[in-house]
Amino acid sequence: MEQQRKVRAEVKLPLILIHTPFGLDFFDRVAKWPGAKAWANVNAYFMPLITALAIFLIVGSLAVLFSNADARAGVSSLGPQANLLIPGLNPYLPITYGWIALVVTIIIHEAGHGILARVYNIRVDSTGIVLLLGLPIGAFVNIERDELAKATLKQKSAVLTAGPLNNMILAGLSLLALFLIMSTLTPLPPNPNGPQFGALVTNVNPDSLAESIGLPQGATIQTVADQEIRTVEALGSALRGNLGQTVNITWVEQSGQTVIKAVTLPSAVEPGRGILGISVFVPDPVRTLENYKGAFGANALQLLLPPTIQPGLVPYSDTMAPMYESSIGPSWAIMANMLFWLWFVNFNVGIFNALPIGPLDGGQLYGSILEKKIRSVAIAKHAANLLTIAMVAIVAASILLPYVR
Repeated sequence: MEQQRKVRAEVKLPLILIHTPFGLDFFDRVAKWPGAKAWANVNAYFMPLITALAIFLIVGSLAVLFSNADARAGVSSLGPQANLLIPGLNPYLPITYGWIALVVTIIIHEAGHGILARVYNIRVDSTGIVLLLGLPIGAFVNIERDELAKATLKQKSAVLTAGPLNNMILAGLSLLALFLIMSTLTPLPPNPNGPQFGALVTNVNPDSLAESIGLPQGATIQTVADQEIRTVEALGSALRGNLGQTVNITWVEQSGQTVIKAVTLPSAVEPGRGILGISVFVPDPVRTLENYKGAFGANALQLLLPPTIQPGLVPYSDTMAPMYESSIGPSWAIMANMLFWLWFVNFNVGIFNALPIGPLDGGQLYGSILEKKIRSVAIAKHAANLLTIAMVAIVAASILLPYVR
């Protein structure tokens, strides 16, 4: 026990685990707070609710992907790495915001387990932070497994539920704070020196026609073959109506420079594929803000859309943020982005850990329930394994379906 009260490093390349006594002391102090025991008793009943939400979302997304070709195409265009909550590997998870959110999420998750374990006098062997190449990426809490195994089912449920529930609570608080920031926004009047109409380019695909003609991200397409572009539909119509022709395309770059290029369009394109190879939208800050604020009451799941995937639909994206001002000052966009990624990462980590998959918190709890309900230990373990296999198959299907159908 003395070794636990000293700072020590444990190397498990590429990870370094820094064991510290500070977490153990903190868990003991919080576990003695008034109301801690009452909260622990309530906490024990939340896992099935989080699990039900997780399964509902996964099965729902699987049904949509199975029946909707456009949804499959949209998901497959993001790439399989978009399913990973790893900044740097997931192209849509910003490194700074994502790294901070992930570290906070794991600390909150592990602290929940540690505190609830101490409420029930279950020993915590060690705690500390995890470093990857010298950078903190999370935390760990090692609960004495034999003592946890001897705890009552209600106590075990409280300890295992604490991590996912802490994540869901922080996700909810972050979402509430994000709504409050959205309530302070006011759309700015159009910049008199900028484009007054046109379609804003938010992404240029590699090896596309747009890339070959030098059309950059952030440019505003104003005319195609002398037709003014005031809607996304107008851009598509102008391009499709001139297939095989050489037309002038006019755009205004972010620097304010107007460019006119003679472009030879392809004679034909595959169904469902773009002509220029770009993503565009027509900025409407008033409507974007109204729709986004409305999602908080009508469809909170719409708020899981990252600002890096469809920036035109999110007021605090890099594209839309310059079109608003806030009563809390110019740092509002930084605060909003940080709150979004705290909400997004905590929500996903919370529901994922509640799934009935063996090593996860949910899997451990449901395995314990099966052992209690089924007298034969061998049959209980077999049932738990079958449950894990079924859930893994569903999750895998939701990830792989866009690439195989």
